[in-house]
Amino acid sequence: MTGPGEQPGAGPTALVVDDEPQMTIIVEFALETQGFTVLTAHDGATALHLLRTHAVDLVVLDVMMPTMDGLTLCQRIRARSEAPIMILTAMAQRDDVIAGLEHGADDYVTKPFHPREVALRAQALVRRRRGTGATIRVGELVIEPATQTATLAQHRLDLPFTEFKLLHHLAARRGVPQSWQDLLREVWGTTDLIGGRDVVKSAVYRLRSRLAGMPGGSAYIRTLRGVGYLMPELAADPPDGKPSPPTW
Repeated sequence: MTGPGEQPGAGPTALVVDDEPQMTIIVEFALETQGFTVLTAHDGATALHLLRTHAVDLVVLDVMMPTMDGLTLCQRIRARSEAPIMILTAMAQRDDVIAGLEHGADDYVTKPFHPREVALRAQALVRRRRGTGATIRVGELVIEPATQTATLAQHRLDLPFTEFKLLHHLAARRGVPQSWQDLLREVWGTTDLIGGRDVVKSAVYRLRSRLAGMPGGSAYIRTLRGVGYLMPELAADPPDGKPSPPTW
């Protein structure tokens, strides 16, 4: 266990937030067996303090907590950090899963769970976050998977992890319509989430809003009624500065 005054090691660092000490110990042990350095907090205020003082690669967060509930904390974490967030919720609380994903969470595990499932999902989230790949260019949009960064017209896009994955997926499959089921499977890693269509719709809306605030950003995501979503092929702006039309 790493306390507030200690520095994380060379491996990925996870912050586990749960008001139940026994649950914290179980998740902490599971992550440590997979090479994580683990910070723990039993309330939202302590979690936010640790995020300010440590570099965190992953947050594992219980939904049901007193004082500051997990959904509120998830939203506050996402406002200051792009680290992947995994929420823990009881099987009967499916609405919390949907709300958590809409508040910026990237994955979820329902209780009761096997500790190894948490550890493997945590590894997958961090691996995708640190994943490498070829640079993708669509018009004035440049996506660097190796550094998890994206720029539009040379302006950096500050994207939460899920929105970056969504942008990367659409750009990698530009010109090919993606149904909400495709996006739920490829970006969220699930096919049976109740309310999944609304989760995807909300994420696309947030991403589209961020892009629309940048020069030429409104051209990058199209909605195809009854089909899904599409990033069209776009050429880089020519030297005269006049945008090129999309290529279909």
